[in-house]
Amino acid sequence: MVLSKTASDSDESIHSTFASRYVRTSLPRFKMPENSIPKDAAYQIINDELMLDGNPRLNLASFVTTWMEPECDKLMMASINKNYVDMDEYPVTTELQNRCVNMIAHLFNAPLEDSEAAVGVGTVGSSEAIMLAGLAFKRKWQNTRKAQGLPYDKPNIVTGANVQVCWEKFARYFEVELKEVKLSEGYYVMDPVKAVEMVDENTICVAAILGSTLNGEFEDVKLLNDLLLEKNKQTGWDTPIHVDAASGGFIAPFIYPELEWDFRLPLVKSINVSGHKYGLVYAGIGWVIWRSKEDLPEELIFHINYLGADQPTFTLNFSKGSSQVIAQYYQLIRLGFEGYRNVMENCHENAMVLKQGLEKTGRFNIVSKDDGVPLVAFSLKDNKRHDEFEVAEMLRRFGWIVPAYTMPADAQHVTVLRVVIREDFSRTLAERLVLDITKVLHELDSMPSKLLAAAQQNGKNGKKTDMETQREVATYWKKFVSDIKTNRNKSC
Repeated sequence: MVLSKTASDSDESIHSTFASRYVRTSLPRFKMPENSIPKDAAYQIINDELMLDGNPRLNLASFVTTWMEPECDKLMMASINKNYVDMDEYPVTTELQNRCVNMIAHLFNAPLEDSEAAVGVGTVGSSEAIMLAGLAFKRKWQNTRKAQGLPYDKPNIVTGANVQVCWEKFARYFEVELKEVKLSEGYYVMDPVKAVEMVDENTICVAAILGSTLNGEFEDVKLLNDLLLEKNKQTGWDTPIHVDAASGGFIAPFIYPELEWDFRLPLVKSINVSGHKYGLVYAGIGWVIWRSKEDLPEELIFHINYLGADQPTFTLNFSKGSSQVIAQYYQLIRLGFEGYRNVMENCHENAMVLKQGLEKTGRFNIVSKDDGVPLVAFSLKDNKRHDEFEVAEMLRRFGWIVPAYTMPADAQHVTVLRVVIREDFSRTLAERLVLDITKVLHELDSMPSKLLAAAQQNGKNGKKTDMETQREVATYWKKFVSDIKTNRNKSC
């Protein structure tokens, strides 16, 4: 959730021109109004404010699905009042969730017998899925250490510095040390060799990313598995692997079927995937699948009966809607393997169109790889006068939301822009984006450089290296963009 902030320089009342025929007085902004208002007025007031949001279709920062077929929208609206956790009251919804778990487990090559049910659960996105998988690893490691009479109070996880923030949340919330493999310029994913070197007897798992948020690249899970097998053999440990396939889990099986990253590798014990990314469902659904029942400690599963029957549950959330589960099932049977493959191939082709268009400008270095999540991450070849933060800010004038960000340690001096290619991002839009980026570059070329002015101001008392100047410039623009957003929020 986003922490609430009420501080604002604007009026503390809400005034709505279009609702004035229904409401003659303003509404308090941060307190519940004393009296009711007509439904038409409430709708109009909220609708007017929401018009100021960005267009989801042009939000190229997000991996999250922004379009589904009308038939699926109808199914979601019809089930929006069903509480997913009420399994006895809504047995069909529970059955559909179980079907999804099994379909995804088979997609990830889980070693299941013909009649064997897969072990997994639907979650509120991959964040909850990662929390559950992490808890399972921690508890299993603790049980093993207790049985051996060894200390079990200092668990750790080994990851790359490119992991999504939810891994940092897990580590902090559940008191697990996060050991990060640092990045380097030109190599923006976890190095399996360095990761295995960091593994010790307190490592509950190594987390590999199938589709880095930074540049879409798949980490080499096969090499990680082979190296870790050898280290386990030498040390007598049994360190497992979790694959965070939030972005890539619904991509790799369809367009990279020969890539070994899933349960075909013996040390991969659990996998999470986001149904609301390339699973093609609106925000709010994730999945976590375990290799076998033995990989999910029984003591983590709760059994309740106050909803009408004995119900096993392993979730951080209790009440949640059924709509996304039903939508996921719709997509799986509606598209099938062929349909998902077609969508992913189209996304990849459109990413290549965008990449080629950017390369033709002669102004960008492409940071992303051709194989991986269909996105294009790119940086300016020359950012001494104007940088990527300025490009991102000026693109908003055309409606495009394109993020600019700095890489994690030890590549903080590298700044990139990133465009995520979703199903609803067409070739026409890719071509239009290149044209708008070209316009922005031409306009920036005609403007004085704020970067040089900032760098000169910071360097008055001594000569700085190019690397120091670039880092200062990146810091300056991060603050500059942050101040703009803060001022924009204050004026709303």
